[in-house]
Amino acid sequence: MITRIAVKRPANASPVIDRVVAVLKRQIESRCSATVEVGMVHPDYTIELGIDSGLSSESYAVTPMDDRGVRITGHDDRGILYGVGRWLRTSRYEAAGFTPGTWRGASAPAKPWRAVYLATHFSNFYQQAPIQKVVDYVEDLALWGTNTIIVWYDMHHYLHAREPAAVAMQERLKRILHAAKAIGLDVGLTCLGNEAYAGSPSELRADYQTGRAVYHVELCPNRPGAMEQMLRWFDEELEIFAEVHPDYLALGPYDQGGCACAACKPWGANGYLKIARAKAERARARFPGIRTILSTWLFDHGRDQGEWQGLAEAFATPPDWCHYIMADSHTTYPTYPLTQGVPGGLPLLNFPEISMWNMHPWGGFGANPLPHRFGELWQKVKAHLDGGMPYSEGIYEDINKVLCLQWYWAPDRCAEEIVKEYAAFEYSPDVADEVWRAIGILEANHGHIWAINWTLRYHYRFIQGALGEVGNTREAVARLTAADARLSPQARASWRWRILLLRALIDHELSSTSGLLATEACERHFEELTAIYHAEQAEYKCAPPTRQSVLAMRATERTV
Repeated sequence: MITRIAVKRPANASPVIDRVVAVLKRQIESRCSATVEVGMVHPDYTIELGIDSGLSSESYAVTPMDDRGVRITGHDDRGILYGVGRWLRTSRYEAAGFTPGTWRGASAPAKPWRAVYLATHFSNFYQQAPIQKVVDYVEDLALWGTNTIIVWYDMHHYLHAREPAAVAMQERLKRILHAAKAIGLDVGLTCLGNEAYAGSPSELRADYQTGRAVYHVELCPNRPGAMEQMLRWFDEELEIFAEVHPDYLALGPYDQGGCACAACKPWGANGYLKIARAKAERARARFPGIRTILSTWLFDHGRDQGEWQGLAEAFATPPDWCHYIMADSHTTYPTYPLTQGVPGGLPLLNFPEISMWNMHPWGGFGANPLPHRFGELWQKVKAHLDGGMPYSEGIYEDINKVLCLQWYWAPDRCAEEIVKEYAAFEYSPDVADEVWRAIGILEANHGHIWAINWTLRYHYRFIQGALGEVGNTREAVARLTAADARLSPQARASWRWRILLLRALIDHELSSTSGLLATEACERHFEELTAIYHAEQAEYKCAPPTRQSVLAMRATERTV
């Protein structure tokens, strides 16, 4: 068993490679008893990192040195990063030491843009967890192939940019973005088209009858003075984040956002384009080379409102301020860009909704792996896309993120292969088959929504929906409990394992008790999830439904 591992860096290694080596060391040492050092004398095994300009951009190769070492080369620093990730995933970690992976070969990404959007709001994990945990998580995602991290400075939480809580959030987001840059990734900011602070002037506010979610503070770009106010706020935001030099700006129309007034309708092809263009041009003036992504989320939601057609007409001559069109929805992918073409002939991206679908509170019951759902959606769109950006409200959808990132890298991989690779790496190769079977049961039973009955106080009942029979949930528990006994102490205690096992236990408890929330077993499981998510102050929508959370209804919701 290998316990001493040396790393050789390439000549004139950049600071990015130093960070990659640090991540490599953290990954191995946190999973087993082996130690990793640069330049270690008399190692059991050596990892040599290098640049090979003959490879394509971001690609890597893993080749043998001898029976006591491996060479991981990349076309660039990112290629080395992704090669390290692949090699780590094919290795084995046990309490007594380390067994290096035997996979050898080369690999290159199929899709050029592979982002993850961290929705940094609602006091979720990204907003409340110790910042080093968030940084570690960003680095973990990088090993799976992401090349861009996007965050949101959600103005509606604050009265203005100088509010102490706003300043604290700005500094937190900069830490996350700096960490992404440090390991070689691009970074970006997202914002609503007509975003505003909680203290926005009421006389400038939008008509919120859009049929989509709003914060009730957004402004109408056609009210006198509103455009100027929104652009002042946006200029202020660009100044705040200037030190990280964002590579991307992603603009969103709805959920939240939008205006239904006569001057702005249809929002997606009218008022939205007015403010989006102005913001994109402001960003480009400040950061030459920044790329703008125009989201079409919930365009023509519920009925044809002329948004897709209007956008196509507006982009009949491709605009110089927009570089990508992003499309997606809560249920299935919009048909317009697939059948009618992408407005402006621009590259098309997806925005997989991996967090909220058919579960409320989001992640409140543990992991929400949905390989079959997202696999079916991927098959419909993969030939049309240049990449995408899964939408994340927390760490509970970690498996869903990995599925998306691996499909961007290799579009024809099957979900089962990806999930088993994930399970082998994060848990153990010995339990990959059992985990895959258990996840199939969890996905079949996915559909957790809490109905709040305020007359019963502590007796809240689950809308049973798709939740399986007791025997079905018992099988998932049995498979994961058996797997638990075969894990190393490190894997057994890891949050990725706990949220999966807790999901199975909660499903079984709910099925066994007809969805009675206030059982002691459920409460213990919810409290453990709360600690893992750092959700003690989270809004109800993204917190496990402990009795405290349900009664507080932290987001002032009265019904679910």
